[in-house]
Amino acid sequence: MSNPVRSPRGLVMAIGVFSALMAQSASAEERVVKIGGFGAKSGVLRPFGDNSDAAMQAAAALINRAGGVKLADGVKAKIVVEYRDDKCDPAQGVAILKSYADSDWLATIGTTCSSVLEPVFKSLQRRVGDSSDQGAKIPIFADVAMKTGLADISQWSFRNIPDEVQMYDALWQWMKTNNPDLKTVYGGVEENFVHSKQTWYNIIKERAKLAGYDVKGEAKWLVDDTNFAAKVEEIKASNADIVVISAHPYTACGVLREMERAGVKPRAIVGLTSVTTPETLEKCGAQASGMIVPTSFAPINDKAIAAANATAKFHGYADLHSMAAWENIFALKQVIESQGVLAKPDTVQQDREKIRAGLENLGSMDGLLGSIDRTPQRESKKKFVLVEAKNGAWSVIDNRQSGQ
Repeated sequence: MSNPVRSPRGLVMAIGVFSALMAQSASAEERVVKIGGFGAKSGVLRPFGDNSDAAMQAAAALINRAGGVKLADGVKAKIVVEYRDDKCDPAQGVAILKSYADSDWLATIGTTCSSVLEPVFKSLQRRVGDSSDQGAKIPIFADVAMKTGLADISQWSFRNIPDEVQMYDALWQWMKTNNPDLKTVYGGVEENFVHSKQTWYNIIKERAKLAGYDVKGEAKWLVDDTNFAAKVEEIKASNADIVVISAHPYTACGVLREMERAGVKPRAIVGLTSVTTPETLEKCGAQASGMIVPTSFAPINDKAIAAANATAKFHGYADLHSMAAWENIFALKQVIESQGVLAKPDTVQQDREKIRAGLENLGSMDGLLGSIDRTPQRESKKKFVLVEAKNGAWSVIDNRQSGQ
């Protein structure tokens, strides 16, 4: 009996079925690394969340185009990013973190406000291995909130935040060298925002005194104020050589515009680190001209320029906060690849523990201004520059601390 001969059509159908089965198998093997973000995406602080969101999406897209993240068994996984609005509300921030922890997200990045980040960190398990502590066990790598000392709250908490004490020491030293005839300082501060308030009272003001300046006081306003006439009158009455505006772009621009209207022209203006964003220059570039600020990001090398351009394609600004989120995505990729993460549905908690351990043992990480040293307290020691608002841009006036 002769062997049956398959028709060409039957062969094609068999190949099609085989290919479909192979595609289904490949699809079943596809894995993703899920990184959750959160911050303020509403209200006057919305740009901070929007910018971090854009930077995270841009960094993930770059990694994914290059093949993704290599997992422990050799599989290449794509990074999936989601960003949620906590409205700068502590209860919402804690709820968002819990939602990520209760699902299959491997790590998180956030948040905008220190008043949110502190209770979020406190909602984590404090010490690894403490079975009596029912706190969340998911790494969070902070990118924006600047209140000092927060990362030491939990072994699951990490930050990539610059050291503002070092930054303002450098600024006052620069001011002494380049403007030795300036002697007096007066401040303006967003009194109800943790970063603005803490940085003025605990850092800028105290470091100015240590540098030998006569600090004559401060005017106070709120983060959502719109009328600054009375506050600018206080600034004017001080007749200080240097005016410090410890505020974020929204109210900083309001104060600067009122100073222009009232004819208040101090011999120098110093700003809060967070004001060094293109948003400030778009809102009040003419009035901000001459303002001097330290920042841990400026597009002063090819890597930084590329990151800024990539973030712009996702409709975000590159600044010291959003570019920290960019750096955090790449640090997480490094840790995931070095710690043997599998990104499988049944390895979520083990993977989180590997990522946490990897971040804790990370001695340094890549930064856009150079290598970033990591401290035992899970904080960063970042490079920085001094910039001046000039001709619609933040121009570098001192890069000795940048590593460039």
